[in-house]
Amino acid sequence: MITTPLDSAVLNSKEQYVFYHKMVDFVLKELIVSVQQEKLCTHQELLLFKQYSDLLLYSIEAMRIKYMYDEEDNMKVDLTDSGFPNYLEFRYLYNDLELRKEYVNKLVDTDSLKEQFLDTLLQKKQPIKRIDLFKASSIIYYTSVEKKYIFNRFVQGKISTAKEGENYQYMTSWGFYDVSHNRPFICYLYFDYDGKIEKDKEKIYEALKESADREMSLDTMAYSIDRKLKEIHPKHIKRIDLGPFHNVFAKDENEITHAILGGIAEKEIPLESYALSLKIDEVFSGDTFTEGGFFSKQTMQKWSDVIQQKYVLAPHRIIQLLYNQTPRTLDKLAKPPIELASLKIDVK
Repeated sequence: MITTPLDSAVLNSKEQYVFYHKMVDFVLKELIVSVQQEKLCTHQELLLFKQYSDLLLYSIEAMRIKYMYDEEDNMKVDLTDSGFPNYLEFRYLYNDLELRKEYVNKLVDTDSLKEQFLDTLLQKKQPIKRIDLFKASSIIYYTSVEKKYIFNRFVQGKISTAKEGENYQYMTSWGFYDVSHNRPFICYLYFDYDGKIEKDKEKIYEALKESADREMSLDTMAYSIDRKLKEIHPKHIKRIDLGPFHNVFAKDENEITHAILGGIAEKEIPLESYALSLKIDEVFSGDTFTEGGFFSKQTMQKWSDVIQQKYVLAPHRIIQLLYNQTPRTLDKLAKPPIELASLKIDVK
């Protein structure tokens, strides 16, 4: 994938960032509800999906606080086939919080800043200067944001035992933020294991981090996991790709994006109109085969073809627009477009 300046674009004003953050927060919360209502995940998967989505929401809110009153820097957004922040923004959050103590020691004293604010507002009857607001937001950022809640490049879920009657022993999950697509992915692995799972958990986690921390063909990912761990017998892998997020800021060649931008330009739909694409890929294991030489044979899984299911989620008016503008794209979906609530933002 070719990287362009639009992969780390800066919006034109702080007002646009306020608008953008409201959109992302609203759409992700709508997505969580819709995934449950449409039964796109099992109950166990849904609980984990909520957890990873909450990490994503928390991280983007932390970015909002970090940059709100910063005159010198702004959050970078990928406007091409993503709509989400550039992956480096998540790394910056993590790095900032690694150095929390160093930054906290340099912050203005909270009590003195409060007194200054009260004096400015009540005595002098003047607005707070932006530089002082930046000092206040920095205090909130460095004293309240927790590193453990950041959606890092790779987020590992715990291994859990399968419920009685399932055709596998264990299940685990992980999330990753792909550095080429600048989009979040959530994965689930169902498997059997020959070794002692409690003893080998860290080995399994390390293998997943090495083999499945980026977007790739799902059968390639399955083979890589299978090959790294001789004792593991994967049964089913499921991956959810969140995005692209189609909105007024997008600048890609996607048909859905163009339909929305065209509708906004013609004033057929409001500025806050949006749609979210979602893709779910799955593979299942079948027979086995033996790989390797005489002294290093390993039994591997044979995998089914990758099952790809595409979805589009959008408000009712946008769905109508897409049926008029991009009917062939909608025909390729796993089910008709899923309706989400409309977003209303007062644009001054």
